[in-house]
Formats: sequence, structure tokens, C-alpha cells
Amino acid sequence: MRRPENQLGGAFQSYVLRAEDGSRSGALNPFRPGVNFLLKPFRRSQTPPTFMPRKLSSIAADWWDYTTLDDDIIQDAAALTPEKMVKLSRPGFRVVMYETLEDFYLAEALEYITAWKQSSADNPVGICGPIGPTEQLPLVARLVNDLGLSIKSAHFWGMDEWFLDGKEAPPTHPLSFEKADREMCFKRIRKDLVMPDANLHFPKGNTTAYRKTWDAGVRCAVMQGGQGDVKHWAFNDPPRRKGKYKSNPPSPAEYRKLTTRVVDLHPLTIAQNARTSGGGNISLIPTQAISVGPVETWQAEKVSIWQAGMHDNPFGQRLTCLMIAKKFPDAAVPMSLLADHPNVQFNYYRKGIGTCDVEMH
Repeated sequence: MRRPENQLGGAFQSYVLRAEDGSRSGALNPFRPGVNFLLKPFRRSQTPPTFMPRKLSSIAADWWDYTTLDDDIIQDAAALTPEKMVKLSRPGFRVVMYETLEDFYLAEALEYITAWKQSSADNPVGICGPIGPTEQLPLVARLVNDLGLSIKSAHFWGMDEWFLDGKEAPPTHPLSFEKADREMCFKRIRKDLVMPDANLHFPKGNTTAYRKTWDAGVRCAVMQGGQGDVKHWAFNDPPRRKGKYKSNPPSPAEYRKLTTRVVDLHPLTIAQNARTSGGGNISLIPTQAISVGPVETWQAEKVSIWQAGMHDNPFGQRLTCLMIAKKFPDAAVPMSLLADHPNVQFNYYRKGIGTCDVEMH
């Protein structure tokens, strides 16, 4: 039985994981296919509780998401302050706060520069980057140009793309992520400095060629990402609640076997992208996308998540920080699976963290 210490007290003070058949689970993540669990805190003076099926999502009953978690975890996350979030740093997981947006986006842009400076013809290095945030991309181009940094041997992987009518969205599509990367960054870099087009890897509907680039001898120094409302990185959304996942989501080990693939998007993801990219017009947003998978993510030496408060909300920014820090991976909260990655950094704009206080508007 594992009893993790908790700096915060409350729900994470100690846990016993007991299945309905009375057996105990030795893993901090209790969800095993075919066995229903309910995570509840107890103190040594109390009798360990029984475990029951997980609740339905309050957002979309046919899907898994963070609203299926135990209420005590939700309450502990909502109670976190920025100061307590920083103290959740541990070996393999670092929490960094930035005081200004200028410092935040410059630091994000510098991760590109730091990675590409390591690249050479006989030891190529790349970075995998998101669309969302995007504010760092013009800064990357400016830094490369002003420093006169040749990135001819460097590589870049786009991490996701929309999937429409049986294929990837073309670069001419207004919502195309490849279009955004090229226009906001790579087309702004001087031609005598920029890498050849063959070193830019964007996911396609047929993922074979893209997946092969991850095993072609190029080292991925860092994978950047943002966090969506559904607590994903890239479009690694939680799955539908059906078939063998009707009672429990996939185990973390099972989810981690996923490679770059076409995914069905959770309704919350569709609504968020309508808000951030389509003026709230949900009908504009595709319901499927191509996403880099956990397999490729674990090939990156470092995963760096950037949260300025423009995408996920104050509660979500806290929840994944807590679950990763406490090593509580759960496929209903895909970002929490990074608890098992050896080198993760969460970057926050302090003023963008907000509060979880109740306010009526």
C-alpha cells in the first residue's frame, strides 16, 4: 500500500485503493480494466471505505473527463494558491512562474533557440511545438534572424492538425495549424538561416511518414504544449465512455501506447476551439483531429507546458499541476499522464492563474 505524503493535507493525506472484490491495489492510480474503484481519503483511525463505480461526466455523459474524478481531488485542486503550486515541484516535475507576459513568451521562444543551437549536421536536434499558444512564434523568428543563427540542420515537428473529409486540413484552410506555423514563424526567418522544408514535419491523415520522422535519428530536445479545457496536450483527449471503457477509462499504461493518430474530439475541446479561434462559432470547428501521441511524447527529452491563462481556466491549471506532482495519472485527465514522464516543466503566467473563488457575473 502506498501512502503519499501531502504538503496540503486534505484528500491526499493517505489512500487505500480497494476493489469491489476486496482486493487492494498497490498503484497510486487505481483504475484497472474490469474493476470499479472509487478513490476516497481515510485516516488511520477510520475504516477504509468501499469502492464504487465512477460517476458520469457532468459535461458529456458519453465521455470521460475530469468531472468523473472523486470530489476530494477536485476540492484539493481548487484550494491551491500559486505559492502552493510552486511548492509542488519535485524531481522530474518543475513549476515555474513568470510575472509578465513579455517574460513568459520570451522564455517560451528561447526554448526553440536553446534546442536548435544544439543541432549539427551529424547530430540533428528538433523541437515539437503547438498552435496554442502562438505568441512565441514571431519571437522565435526574430531571435533567429537577429542572432544570425543558422538552423539548417535543425528540425521542427508540428504536434497536431485538423482532420476534415478523410484527410488533414490543407495549409490553405484558415484554421490550419501548418499554415499558422509557417506564416507566424518559418516564413519570417531569413532564407539563408531557415531549415529546409524537409526538416519541417507536420502530421497528415496518413500518419506513417510523420511517425517515421520520430525514429529517423533526430533528437527531440523538447516538446512544448498548451493545456486545453479538457486537460489535453496536443489533441490527446479523453476517450468516449463506451465498449471496454464503459466503466473505467484506459489505464495509464494502455493510453501511453497510443501513437500519432486521428482522434475524436471531446465536446469541450470543440467548444474551446470555437471560443479561441472561431469567435464562438462551434459549427466552424472540426470534430476530429490528428494528434501526436504519448509514444512520441515520451521520445522527447523534456515536455514543457505553457499556460498564460488564455486557454484552460483557473481550476484546470491547478488540477493537472496537483495530479502530476502527486503522481496520480488518470486517462480521464490526459495531461496527468505526464506524471510518469521523467522531465516535465509547467510554466505559468502568475496573473493568468486566477482564482477558483465563486464570483457571479
